[in-house]
Amino acid sequence: MITTQSYTQLYRDALLKDVIPFWQQHSVDQQAGGFFTCLDQQGKVYDTDKFVWLQARQVWTFSMLYNQVEQCPDWLAMAEHGASFLKTYGRAEDGSWYFSLTRDGQPLVQPYNIFSDCFATMAFGQLSVATGNDEYARIAKSTFEQILRRRDNPKGQWSKAIAGTRPLKNFALPMILCNLSLEIEHLLDQTLVDQTIDECIHEVMDVFYDPDLGLIRENVTPEGKFSDSYEGRLLNPGHAIEAMWFIMDLATRRNDHALLDKAVRITLNTLEYAWDSQFGGLFYFMDSQGHPPQQLEWDQKLWWVHVETLVTLLKGHHKTGNQACWDWFERVHAYTWAHFPDPVHGEWYGYLNRRGEVLLPLKGGKWKGCFHVPRGLYQCWQTLVNLEK
Repeated sequence: MITTQSYTQLYRDALLKDVIPFWQQHSVDQQAGGFFTCLDQQGKVYDTDKFVWLQARQVWTFSMLYNQVEQCPDWLAMAEHGASFLKTYGRAEDGSWYFSLTRDGQPLVQPYNIFSDCFATMAFGQLSVATGNDEYARIAKSTFEQILRRRDNPKGQWSKAIAGTRPLKNFALPMILCNLSLEIEHLLDQTLVDQTIDECIHEVMDVFYDPDLGLIRENVTPEGKFSDSYEGRLLNPGHAIEAMWFIMDLATRRNDHALLDKAVRITLNTLEYAWDSQFGGLFYFMDSQGHPPQQLEWDQKLWWVHVETLVTLLKGHHKTGNQACWDWFERVHAYTWAHFPDPVHGEWYGYLNRRGEVLLPLKGGKWKGCFHVPRGLYQCWQTLVNLEK
């Protein structure tokens, strides 16, 4: 039987002795600025394009560690290195953030993806705390305000959908706003923070949550109703579970026990629904009616889904004492640590096939960077410390 203390040491050491050193060693572009995120199994660069949201996520990660773990000069230098590149090249004329850039910062893909803006807000918000730099604070605050203005039509002119034919709204933005408003709370009017939190809790827990299904839907109509379509039937278990630890933190902040219990219940329902009973691990996408999903990668097992699930289960157990959360944590932990970490070259694989075999040996790419693994390890470590107490 593994003790809580052993888990604590494992998660701490994985963060500080494996994952963070991997990115420090392999990702810094000393010539052009910013970070390489397309890293192969050994950490060698295989593509030099720079994805703005991954640049920002890495700035956030090193700023957060500097603020929360230790004021390590190397960590702050990493964060400022990435921020300098983003500040110089990352934004279009209207202040929105591009999706991708060439190695030397020339824009490649238009700012269609509002999550570039979300993670830029997080990055410069955390860095403003670390440095006290007013310019960083202004960038974070102005970007957040722009997100709120875009929230009802996130893709704007770059949306592929025909307006009015089948209008749907997506779960991802209200989910991330739950966390984002707290990330830069120190820069915002408290009334705006409280209002944003109220709206996000309502969206996540009332609008996208389907009480008949007991699960979170990924897309609903503007009225919050079910759409019998590929998009409307779509379930994204990782998104739903990750959102629940955001909600748990907000429920704790508000001392709302009913909200906390509901978040735990949704987490456990999602695990029961999405766990692969044959091969283990969580499915990436599912169809709520049991039809074939549109996404061909539906049965892959992804790094972020599993590490975010570990965070949620530990928080659920710590905040409520629910034994099912701990039992599921041990089950998901066993699967995750048997399949994702690379004991030879360090860091984690991102993509497994359904059987749990490595599908892509990369450590970073267009979607995987220095974020989910280090953030998840940090959150698990800190929650385990609290459980020990």
